[in-house]
Amino acid sequence: MKDISIVLYALFVCLCVSTAEGASTYSVNDPSRTMIGVPQTYKITGEDTLLDVARVFGIGYNAITEANPKVDPWVPAEGITINIPTQWIIPEILENAILINLAEMRLYSFFTFNGHRFVKSYPIGIGREGFNTPEGLFRITHKVENPVWRPTKRMLDETPDLDPIVPPGPDNPLGDYWLQLSIPTYGIHGTNKPYSVGRRISSGCIRLYPEDIDDLYHYVKIKTPVKIINEPVKAAVHENAVYIEVHANGLNADELMGKALDLLRGKDLYRYVDPKLLKSAIDGATGLPTIISRAR
Repeated sequence: MKDISIVLYALFVCLCVSTAEGASTYSVNDPSRTMIGVPQTYKITGEDTLLDVARVFGIGYNAITEANPKVDPWVPAEGITINIPTQWIIPEILENAILINLAEMRLYSFFTFNGHRFVKSYPIGIGREGFNTPEGLFRITHKVENPVWRPTKRMLDETPDLDPIVPPGPDNPLGDYWLQLSIPTYGIHGTNKPYSVGRRISSGCIRLYPEDIDDLYHYVKIKTPVKIINEPVKAAVHENAVYIEVHANGLNADELMGKALDLLRGKDLYRYVDPKLLKSAIDGATGLPTIISRAR
């Protein structure tokens, strides 16, 4: 039995590689290693849009446009090479829980397999201005496959031609799966509008690509803790270098710099930082993990 467990674990680890189409799985056994994934590039061909490319690589609209600010998202020039932001600094490592960072519009799902800790990461869409997704500590209270959507009174008032009850199917904005949070009317769900992932567009719920919610729904358990934060700046040490990841999130450079300095000093990393590299990373706010440590 022990030999079988070892074989299963080895097979599982072999499958934990960064690939296009679908969330990858990463080991987080070492809590000091909070950088996951590897950066990639892609050469635009044919009728590609950045939205098409984003979905293939498991990232949202926000991530691919932040990483390629000079590229037209709808008509990128054929033949150019773009950045694919498939490397992330984990804001914090949790135990068998979900962590959602609104600032980067990304969900991290931590789980244990055969005594080892892993994380999967998915892009999300979140609440638009005036309907912000709530921050705080919650949990999954129940799971619904093929949910029925019942628009709120406000939605019906705003759009009178909406049906008061929308059955499962291609017209249902909840997609095929619903994970209810322990706060009324809020949940994690799919969508019939995949282009909305990576945008502030919902009424407060968290939406995933159809293929991602299908994956998450089938292994996440009821009572799983869900922590929702809003951290536009993240930092980590990776291979003896200090990295920072910056998401503008509606903040100006001074505000982002203030958050970066607080974070770096709190982690006792500022003494290793090159101020010019830090300023460049803040000004760029590409969402890409960027080295800011001094040359040695």
